[in-house]
Order: sequence, then structure tokens, then C-alpha cells
Amino acid sequence: MVSFKIVLIIFLTIILLTAAINDFRFQKIPNWLTLFTVTVGVILHTCTSGWKGFFFSIGGMFLGLALLMAFYLKGGMGAGDVKLMGAVGGILGPGGVFAAFLGTALIGGVYAIALLALGGEIPDLVSRYGAMLKTFFFTHRMAYIPPAKKTTRPALRYGVAIAIGTMLSVFIKGI
Repeated sequence: MVSFKIVLIIFLTIILLTAAINDFRFQKIPNWLTLFTVTVGVILHTCTSGWKGFFFSIGGMFLGLALLMAFYLKGGMGAGDVKLMGAVGGILGPGGVFAAFLGTALIGGVYAIALLALGGEIPDLVSRYGAMLKTFFFTHRMAYIPPAKKTTRPALRYGVAIAIGTMLSVFIKGI
């Protein structure tokens, strides 16, 4: 008989793969996918653990939403990314979604640096932030120095980072 954990890992892998492909191709994570995921998570956890499972899943969903909400409100990511992390929380619960968030932040950072490096933007970035640091050191005031030119680097698809970071956390931590 297949264990509950294996079923959750397979289900989550399929959902995250679907979300990553959609985000990469269309820059959109469908609402039906995140809503379906949360619904399945709540139902499965409630059926296997009663009210405790219900609150485990709902708590994970709200924590997942909360972890990325500030980035969305500041314009740093789309609503689909936030809802996807909420859906991950509905499956993994509060502890699991926090581990997934940490894995996602790590993968997202590496992904962003890779995009900057591929676009040849690292020397300009280091120069600008070095000048900002010097300004702060000598004047004790922050001064933002904008990029010299508008870049056309490919957009960071955070759904891809969420998928990879979540699966990384699941395989390191277990579910």
C-alpha cells in the first residue's frame, strides 16, 4: 500500500511541475491550479487527521500566503506566485511551507544572480552598489544610484524557483 506521504509528494510534484511550466511559458500560474491544490490539501489532511489536519492545512496555506505577500504588495512578484506558495502550505503545513520558503529564497537568489550574470550586468551592479556604500560610509546617508542603461534581461519566473525550492526542501527535510 502506498503511504500518505508518498501520495502527497507525487501530487505536489505534479502541481509544481505544472505551475513551473505555465510560469515559464506564459508568465502566469493559473488560479484553478492553486485553488485545486489547496482544496485537495485541506480535504486529504482533514480526512486523515480530522480537525487537526484541517487546521494544519489551513495554517500552512495562510503562512505560505503571508511569507510572500509583502513582496507582492511591493510589486516584486505576481499574485500567482503568492497563491502558489499558499497552495504549497496547504499541502505541507506551516513547518513544511516555511522550509519550502527558505529553499525557494535560496533558489530564487541563485536564479536572479544567474540572470544578471547572463545579461552581463554584474560589473555595473557591483560598481553602483560599491558607490552607494562609499556614499553611506562617508556621509551616513543612503543614495540610490540607478542603472546607467535600461536592461532587457529575461524576467525571473518565481514559480520556477518555488517549484525547485519546494522540492529541494521536501527531499532534504522530508515531508
